[in-house]
Amino acid sequence: MTQENRPVIRLRPKANARAIRHGAPWVYDNELVTDRRTKAIPPGAVAILEDDARAQMGLVAVNPNSRIFGRMLDRDPEAQIDGAWFLTRLRKALELRERLYDAPFYRLVHAEGDGLPGVVIDRFDDIAVVQPNAAWADTRLDLLADALIEATGVSTVILNGTGRARGLEGLPEVLEVVRGTTPSGPVPVPMNGATYYADLLGGQKTGLFYDQRPNHAFAASLAKGARVLDVFSHVGGFSLAMLAGGATEALAVDGSAAALALAEEGATAGGMSDRFATRRGDAFDTLTALAEEGARYDIVICDPPSFAPSKKTLDAGLRAYERIARMAATLVDEGGYLGLCSCSHAASLEEFRAACTRGIGKAGRAGQLINTGFAGPDHPLLPQLAESGYLKALFYRL
Repeated sequence: MTQENRPVIRLRPKANARAIRHGAPWVYDNELVTDRRTKAIPPGAVAILEDDARAQMGLVAVNPNSRIFGRMLDRDPEAQIDGAWFLTRLRKALELRERLYDAPFYRLVHAEGDGLPGVVIDRFDDIAVVQPNAAWADTRLDLLADALIEATGVSTVILNGTGRARGLEGLPEVLEVVRGTTPSGPVPVPMNGATYYADLLGGQKTGLFYDQRPNHAFAASLAKGARVLDVFSHVGGFSLAMLAGGATEALAVDGSAAALALAEEGATAGGMSDRFATRRGDAFDTLTALAEEGARYDIVICDPPSFAPSKKTLDAGLRAYERIARMAATLVDEGGYLGLCSCSHAASLEEFRAACTRGIGKAGRAGQLINTGFAGPDHPLLPQLAESGYLKALFYRL
């Protein structure tokens, strides 16, 4: 589409144009002059963004149905959002990952952090799982998939159109193979000396949480000779890494029987099954039961789903983090280690740390905070977007 044919949206006089010029990637609906014309722009269309003086600021992807009305795509208002544009962004993302990792298992695209707003792509060797969580990317999935194959050489592309973010964009849920062949089963993923199994068509998110890789590695560095409890374990993220690091035994707790079965498969593949056990159940109920049984561990890790996915749920979420810290702390032996994680972008590091520290104190324990971890470098943070730095991991010695 030529510049002359593109719709134009304009900032209100009181909008923070400076923040956008300095890299802020989102334009909210209350920052724009909205009328019948702008509200009629189709979701996913590309528009030119102007400031209140009509100076062009770049190209934005528009969704009038979302509070995030515009997502910055390119500072050049004459850019063409075509296959070549996608290919350039994907090759830039790939170059970083190939410097970081010696095997093709990583997050290839981390949305705004890689200049593809709302787009998440996780790579599993010859397979890529794409989450187009914004309307502009959903409507250009064919361009994206073709460029992805050209840039990386993968043969299979899976569309994982599920999750809360798509609902906020007014997008339907869909899960399908859009290029190549359907995987014959769970995919083995080597990471931190362990083998994980990812269900790319039926698991949580894209099938595996690459973001915790450095925190798994830190926990593994503490694990030699340790008895380990891994709560909210999913497919054994922390527990398998710690067994690879020399833990004598590990118990993985999760509510999903399917996830625990994949964890057991990973333990078998790594020759660790004799040191690995699983327990299915609600995490809070299981922590209570383990305390009543008198169980104690050298390392306890709790990596729950988001307790505070929005500002509205922040207070309740912080109370839940405090509660989980209190319950988990009672199971840690003297001199042992407690790892607590949050993937809630609405909870700041300071708020999360305060909640965890309160919980440890209410358990009658004192803790040294020995490490603060974040997502790995394949999840690059956009400094102007706090939401891109969602993951936090705190490790205490009690």
